[in-house]
Amino acid sequence: MAIRVTPKLLRALSSAQSPSITAVSPLNFDHPKPNPTTTPSSSTSILNFDDLQALFSSLSTSKLLRSTSNLHAVAIDPVVDFGIWVMRSPLMETPVIRDVILSTVKHTFYNQFVAGKDLEEMGRTVNRIWCSGLRGMLVYGVEHAHDDGSCDRNFHKFMETVESSQSLPPSSVSFLIVKVSAIVPIELLERVSNLLRWERRDPSLNLPWKHNTLPIFADSSPLFHTMQKPDPLSPQEERDLQLGHQRLLKLCRRCAELNVPLTIDAEETTVEPAINYLTYSSTIMLGKDDQGSSSPIVYGTIQAYLKDSMERLVMTSQAAEKMGVPIGFKLVRGAYMSFERKLAASLGFDSPVHDSIQRTHDSYNTCASYLIDKVSHGSGAVVLATHNVESGRLAATKARDMGIGKENERLQFAQLYGMSEALSYGLKNAGFQVSKYMTYGPVEEVIPYLLRRAEENRGVLSSSTLDRQLMRKELTRRLKAGFLHNH
Repeated sequence: MAIRVTPKLLRALSSAQSPSITAVSPLNFDHPKPNPTTTPSSSTSILNFDDLQALFSSLSTSKLLRSTSNLHAVAIDPVVDFGIWVMRSPLMETPVIRDVILSTVKHTFYNQFVAGKDLEEMGRTVNRIWCSGLRGMLVYGVEHAHDDGSCDRNFHKFMETVESSQSLPPSSVSFLIVKVSAIVPIELLERVSNLLRWERRDPSLNLPWKHNTLPIFADSSPLFHTMQKPDPLSPQEERDLQLGHQRLLKLCRRCAELNVPLTIDAEETTVEPAINYLTYSSTIMLGKDDQGSSSPIVYGTIQAYLKDSMERLVMTSQAAEKMGVPIGFKLVRGAYMSFERKLAASLGFDSPVHDSIQRTHDSYNTCASYLIDKVSHGSGAVVLATHNVESGRLAATKARDMGIGKENERLQFAQLYGMSEALSYGLKNAGFQVSKYMTYGPVEEVIPYLLRRAEENRGVLSSSTLDRQLMRKELTRRLKAGFLHNH
């Protein structure tokens, strides 16, 4: 892409300001506004953001321009609101208008945050970031299936993704990702979660379908979703649950054969007990199949914005150690806060989510510290998925002080593809393994997934301040250099 450098363009970049949003969205649990009085300068931090040329050396100028433009657009709440409204409006039922809308989405939001329409395009994206020193966490962008036919189709897509890792450069794929609600009907996950919650209230409840598992609840876990005894699963529901469990086990076992870990994403608390049950029981079954392995193949996900997250993390990791079952964890802040608060309020209960941004930050950092300690003693494995620079700095500093470096694959960092490039490359340059969470799929299939992410992650999008500032500075530097060279 040829870029014509003009004095007007230079002035525009130099004077550009962030969108005029004076307050951080209440959904923002991953990007507090930078506070120059509390944030360490890059000269004293393990993360160096001063050398912009080195930081963005793998990104072309055209890529920087597109990313800056897209991140500025999605940082404005009305833009996100309008986009969501259009995608869910009757306009999408008119073929010509639908094609125009999908084309616009594809060349903006989709291209920014999605790694490709199919395995071939996704593979090229993996190769590109691999050449720059990052790895890929691959996921087909579907969730919330409602019937076994959809679950089977989604399962085959996930399995194709697993198989595709063999054709990519060695070590370029760090994880495969699966959404359990894509391979087990969402309504069934809700039913199973209700029964597990009631069993927590009444341990005498008989669940004939239940396999051995790790702790799913802690004393502080919310049970308000289930206020009366649920009906037992019907024979058909039990068969569907068994089918869903078999799908997950097949993915786990194939990943074990290929030695590529499988991360199981967290979802809403309405279905999270069932997801954790399937994750932990599959981990135990896989451990019995491969008793000689000490490195985990299956990673569960802990959402640090939940008030019970630390207690559950400790209970689950200790139980796994006692059983001799290797399990890893992906630590995230969480992406369903708006849903969780509305649901709890509608039922007359306090939200299961921490009451403030700072408490969520504290929870995340405490969980991260605990898991890094585990890694240092050889008994844990963690992916620290964060876009928060301070959390990244704290974790990287502790890991460095404990002698954990790039050679130790039990500690990895991750950010969403298209987000937090500065943090990703800053952590990579500091000597850590860093991955990008890479969603792929045709635009029309991935749209529902992206809409849910846009609604729940608008706080993350609206506060990608550091990336936008640093990208703008690097663009200004490059364009000035080009202007001076041409004159």
